[in-house]
Amino acid sequence: MQALERMRKYCAYQERSQLEVRRKLLEVGQRGNDLENILVKLIEENFLNEERFALAYARGKFRMKGWGRNRIIRELQQKGVSPYCINKAMKEIDGVDYQKTLSDTLKKKAATLTKGNHFAKQQQLSAFLIRKGFEQEMVWDAVKRYFEKD
Repeated sequence: MQALERMRKYCAYQERSQLEVRRKLLEVGQRGNDLENILVKLIEENFLNEERFALAYARGKFRMKGWGRNRIIRELQQKGVSPYCINKAMKEIDGVDYQKTLSDTLKKKAATLTKGNHFAKQQQLSAFLIRKGFEQEMVWDAVKRYFEKD
């Protein structure tokens, strides 16, 4: 039960996905039924909650790193989060805040671009924002509006 206590501390420190906890248990030598029993116990004791993890992850990555929905979805999928929890997490991101973050990120990045013509800057900005996880159509509209102001 030393592994269970260790996983309680691991989960209490920060929200974790089931996949992260499973990997950590494998790392510390837990296998088979022991591993599954520890996971069940953590879920029963509410140390591990996939929905809570997805919500916290989406909010955190959006607010702290300025990631777009596509990047957050991709990262949650890699962490083994269910589509239901991913959809619920995406609803947590306010549309107005999302547009503002896109606009602020675009302005901040545009200020760093010094070389290249108008078209090259549009391409660089669009590519950057799409890599950050913002939707292509939204990015193209925002970049177009930004350069119309100039």
